[in-house]
Amino acid sequence: MQTVEDRLVDILKSARIDTILALPCDRVKWLLKRVSETGSYVPLTREEEGVGISAGVSLAGGRPAMIIQSSGLGNMINALVSLSAYYRIPLPLFISHRGMYGEQIEAQKPMGRALKALLRASGITYTVLERTEDLRKIERPLGRVFKEDRVHAFLLSPRLWEGCEGTAYTYGERVFKTVSINRSRRKLKARHTRYEIISALREILSSQVVVCNLGVPSKELYHILEQPSNFYMLGSMGMATPIGLGIALKSKKRVFVIDGDGSLLMNSGTLATVAHLNPGNLTIIAIDNGVYGSTGNQPTHSFNLSDLSVVARGFGLRSVFQCQSIDELKTALRSRKGGTKFIHVLARPGNERVKNIPFSGPEIKDRFMRWLGSHEKASRP
Repeated sequence: MQTVEDRLVDILKSARIDTILALPCDRVKWLLKRVSETGSYVPLTREEEGVGISAGVSLAGGRPAMIIQSSGLGNMINALVSLSAYYRIPLPLFISHRGMYGEQIEAQKPMGRALKALLRASGITYTVLERTEDLRKIERPLGRVFKEDRVHAFLLSPRLWEGCEGTAYTYGERVFKTVSINRSRRKLKARHTRYEIISALREILSSQVVVCNLGVPSKELYHILEQPSNFYMLGSMGMATPIGLGIALKSKKRVFVIDGDGSLLMNSGTLATVAHLNPGNLTIIAIDNGVYGSTGNQPTHSFNLSDLSVVARGFGLRSVFQCQSIDELKTALRSRKGGTKFIHVLARPGNERVKNIPFSGPEIKDRFMRWLGSHEKASRP
């Protein structure tokens, strides 16, 4: 007799889900163990980054799904509304509905009770799955997610897993490889503004996949190098690198992310996920001007304290570069070091006065996907 876990995996396979992103929950531990054996599993550090990676997977023609627990929804509401829903990027959510049936942990109950109301307030439809016979309710709304470019949640009651048993994770001896970091810092001087840095990269970024940080950075990129292969961020701070990662996982094209210090500090754990997956076609250009440039130039912690290149190395990235000049940046881009490149570029604060991007989120998504789809087909033998 098929287990509930096997039935769910078969349903996902039938829907052509090719990437499953998740954070653990005790109630779905056997499901996650089963999913991890399929080769399509992406373990996350935070639910919010999963929304960004899922968006990138979809933009590159893939089909993602996320498995989380109800408490994790609070970590991803903004990204779900301002990225997935606004850009009309499909995403099915399988949510372990803690805090309700048989819940013994009091801290799980407030979010469990609020879950349905939060989903309704966010404009996210949902299907409740209480018993094994309810699994048949998944197919139709799951199909609509991808036909209609929408977000839909499947609420998995703990009742589903009653009597389920699986094989526990087993590990050998843990051997941890430390990263040697030189504590004597190199003194860098910011020489260029972000606008000057992006301008110097115009030829390199031309006809390439570029995901750009939200606010003024995207407007500056639009002014310097407008092209359909640019994915401009209009909201969802901290999601540029996750989106770029998702695209890189599903595309053979080289993917550039223009990110900023404020956004990376907000979602720095995503660098651990990047290091874990380590796609060789991904380059993250972290332009660090030490301020929140789009909101009034308030200083970030990287202005004179936090070193993003050290952070990246600490998370496990190996191809890490730190630059203070355009020449150093171009040298780093030419490096043949393997894996994902993380290039930390020190910049002077300041924004160029440029016009707003005249496209809506869905327009940005549609033209990007048309460009990427046509170029992926052209590159096939």
